[in-house]
Amino acid sequence: MIALPAGTRVWLAAGATDMRRGFDGLAALVQTQLLADPFSGQLFVFRGRRGDRLKVLWWDGDGMCLFAKRLERGHFVWPQTREGKVALSPAQLSMLLEGIDWRRPVRTAPTLAV
Repeated sequence: MIALPAGTRVWLAAGATDMRRGFDGLAALVQTQLLADPFSGQLFVFRGRRGDRLKVLWWDGDGMCLFAKRLERGHFVWPQTREGKVALSPAQLSMLLEGIDWRRPVRTAPTLAV
């Protein structure tokens, strides 16, 4: 994974996105539907209708980056909302990209009672 600058915000675009869209089409969605600036340095994550593909749009300061991932088995866990955007932490993004349910991660060690 590419290291993100400290403080980089990660946004999931709710609902399904046409995965045929490229740099310009996704940047237009960021502006019109998410009401955000695609050149802000924030990450914008989009998922296809079947749920096994996603694209990440990111302005790194020098140019626009477009990353894509397809899961061979399973699907990417997505929020239930149909509109808007959902904020994720970088750790949640890592879980999402691995196909892990980032909404309810299970801890392997018991928590200490205080």
